[in-house]
Amino acid sequence: MTSHIEILAILTSAVVIVWLFRKLHLPAILAYLVAGMLVGEHGLAFAQEHVDYEHFAELGIVFLLFTLGLEFSLPKLMAMRHLVLAVGSLQVVLSLTCFTVIAMFFGQSFGSALVIGGVLALSSTAIVIRQLSESGAMKRKSGQIAVAILLFQDVAVVPLLIIIPMLAPSTEGSMVLALFSALVKGVFVVGILLAVGKWVLPRLFNLVAQVRTDELFVLTTLLVTLVASALTQWFGLSMALGAFLAGMMLGESQYKHQLEADIRPYRDILLGLFFVTVGMKLDIKVLIASPLMIVSLVMGFMLLKIILIKVLAIKAGEQEKDAWASGIMLAQMGEFGFVLIALATQVQVLPLDVASMLLGAGILSMGVTPFMITNARQWGGWLANEKTVDLDEHQELKELHVNTELKDHVIICGFGRIGQTVSRFLKQEHIDFVAIDIDPLRTTKAREAGEHVLFGSSRKTELLEAARLSSAKLVVIAFGEDKQSIEVIRKVRSLSPKVPILVRTRNDDQLDKLQAAGADQVVPESLEGSLMLVSQVLSLSGVPFSHIVKRVQKERKNHYSHLHGFFQGEHTDMSPDAIDRIEFANAINLTNDSFAVGRTLESLKLPARRVTIVALRRGGIEEEEPDDQTILAPQDTVIIRGKPRRVERAERYLHEGG
Repeated sequence: MTSHIEILAILTSAVVIVWLFRKLHLPAILAYLVAGMLVGEHGLAFAQEHVDYEHFAELGIVFLLFTLGLEFSLPKLMAMRHLVLAVGSLQVVLSLTCFTVIAMFFGQSFGSALVIGGVLALSSTAIVIRQLSESGAMKRKSGQIAVAILLFQDVAVVPLLIIIPMLAPSTEGSMVLALFSALVKGVFVVGILLAVGKWVLPRLFNLVAQVRTDELFVLTTLLVTLVASALTQWFGLSMALGAFLAGMMLGESQYKHQLEADIRPYRDILLGLFFVTVGMKLDIKVLIASPLMIVSLVMGFMLLKIILIKVLAIKAGEQEKDAWASGIMLAQMGEFGFVLIALATQVQVLPLDVASMLLGAGILSMGVTPFMITNARQWGGWLANEKTVDLDEHQELKELHVNTELKDHVIICGFGRIGQTVSRFLKQEHIDFVAIDIDPLRTTKAREAGEHVLFGSSRKTELLEAARLSSAKLVVIAFGEDKQSIEVIRKVRSLSPKVPILVRTRNDDQLDKLQAAGADQVVPESLEGSLMLVSQVLSLSGVPFSHIVKRVQKERKNHYSHLHGFFQGEHTDMSPDAIDRIEFANAINLTNDSFAVGRTLESLKLPARRVTIVALRRGGIEEEEPDDQTILAPQDTVIIRGKPRRVERAERYLHEGG
């Protein structure tokens, strides 16, 4: 009974705190750590016997390393080898050495100091990559440097996981001999797993895929992961190493994305449980007793990492501004740091009070990371005494002004495939345009071909002014990332309130937000694709072309009203993110006792309940957009459209009233 209460306490605190932290835009990892701290023996002591959970939670790390292996790309590593080797490897080695020496200076044993060095040398792959993706900074040079360093850090985790158990006091014999033994075992296990991955696994997954059963595919994925991790554990190595190798083997297969999707729910839940168990070890008394020491530790290790990365990036030939920015992005402690802390305390290499200090420092550093990444580029420019626009951009602006007097032209923000397609049609109609793109290679190649393309962010005032926004007749935002599009729309609107703005988006998720920000026209690719398909269907069905054009224009004018709201299917995405943006169509059959019977559609005021009446079916005949004065009768079917919860409430209202 006690164990059930403990599990209930853990789940309740996790749900509440994760919800709160996500509302505050803080990482979920921090929420799990705080939840563990709250219910653990040093907090409210709801869950004291947490040793049992640790064995279960270790599977979270196994699955995390498996997905890391899936995403680990050897070709990508080779493509970025200059940055990975020149900056990434040196960052890990020098950070590890510096922090180890400093820890030994403060009285830690070699084993404990080495763990501290390894923990502080790593940064958070999960938080940094997510923030860079959301902000669109992945393509910037500072983002590329950060990704290269993270790539090497992910590789460095594996030997650290092997070394730490060998530092345990109970380990007998010399360290060199133990490492040599581990190396021999490692080579043998890797050889076995790579052979299995090359010859056995592809055939196995082909057989499983032919059965077309999702459950079997998931079970096979779990089995492969756990067998690989059990094999490495049997050879005296880390379970996580086996999972990483299994992921690597399957990373190049055609099933990579399906495997990642299947394993994600198990990984996220078990990883959450792992971080809860880590949080249980955090002694809040240690933090309260020495807050100054915690803050000093955080500021000290973050500052040292920033300076180290900055120096290495400059020596590798990068600009000072980008070097500072990448250092600021990677200053925090990473999620693998918590993994190493848990492993080190388990084998009694790291004292519990030191582990608590590191956990507290890690939580603080990760808490400020989103803010630091958002401002990294701006702070980097300030530290390097540079303005936000590069010198090359100033040169480009001059050339553009000298060579072209732009007026009544089109500005294309984003010169990818869509932007280039738009430009080709504009050229055919002899309409001037200027494009803005953040990809340096694409910009260089386009300029060499004689295109008017500026390098930089469309959110910069200087670039929009250089593109003569004040005299442009249209702005096309073509990169399809809604968050970035909204920022560009707001910037354009602040500089030119009247210029028409056309925005491309992948689907209609953010249609209202884009229009609210100031977009005149929003073109969702998925809906436009549907319209083109409908046009072809109607044309081949014999409908006159003029009638098709009118229908399509009417649909666009009504903001694609007929393309919203579909009947729910077995595989419809009902995740929390999707439920807030999708619209369902729902057929409501009225009975003799239904509240709506005998009332007009107008009197029911369904639009006030934020649902739309799509059609009314009576006696086998369907009437689209029925008249408001239509009186509903028994056996009528009212088809409505709206968000899932609103549709449910509207159905209840039509039957029960109130």
